[in-house]
Amino acid sequence: MFLLEELGVPYEIDVHHRDKKTKLSPPAADLIHPLGKFPIITIVSPALQSPLVLAESAFIVQYMSEHFPSDRQLIPTRWKDGQEGKLGGETKSWMRYQYLMYYVEGSFMFTLTLFFFGFVMKSNDVPFLIRPITSFIANKLIAALVFPNAKKHFGMLEEYLATSPYLCGPDLTGADIMLAYPLLSGLEINAFDDMGTWEKGSFKETFPKLQAYIERLSQEAGWKKSTEKITQMEGSFSIMP
Repeated sequence: MFLLEELGVPYEIDVHHRDKKTKLSPPAADLIHPLGKFPIITIVSPALQSPLVLAESAFIVQYMSEHFPSDRQLIPTRWKDGQEGKLGGETKSWMRYQYLMYYVEGSFMFTLTLFFFGFVMKSNDVPFLIRPITSFIANKLIAALVFPNAKKHFGMLEEYLATSPYLCGPDLTGADIMLAYPLLSGLEINAFDDMGTWEKGSFKETFPKLQAYIERLSQEAGWKKSTEKITQMEGSFSIMP
């Protein structure tokens, strides 16, 4: 929805709730896409012989940004002046954008998914009698695997933000939209400080530019409009299921 609001594309929302116990998508999702995964976008247009179904976030962002351009360009300019079609002729912003589109789900989300899994293992969702065991395992997993990798990821993103307010330059791009969900998920539950002991005492102090960037994303017009619509429909809004 963040993407669609930024593009100014008219859309309708079909809500499918995950099973509260298993966290799996409902059977109805399998009728839309073989994997039954969300998000799923179905494009209906007189120009199409049949509806076009898109799945996987990066593909959705890329395809929609290319075919439904708005006043706010979500894909950086690709070529340097006079370098069109030449090897290495791409702009730094476009190269970073392309990299991040693959990076989010290929590398970044793996680390955060492990962390959120560990977070759940320590939560009240786990039966009281076995929670000490699951918490012990979760803490070991986070300390040995999640936290060391998270420091590298956050450090790289902090470096990217050293000279511009967004990851690819002065303007919001599809790469920022891709990162909004995982980063704002962590901010919502104040989870990043629970990963481990940060160099300067807290996540915010260690990565001030990244913290400011996450807060900036939460104030983007498209994000705020999408959360307001969900609140109107569901009565409340939460990123985490």
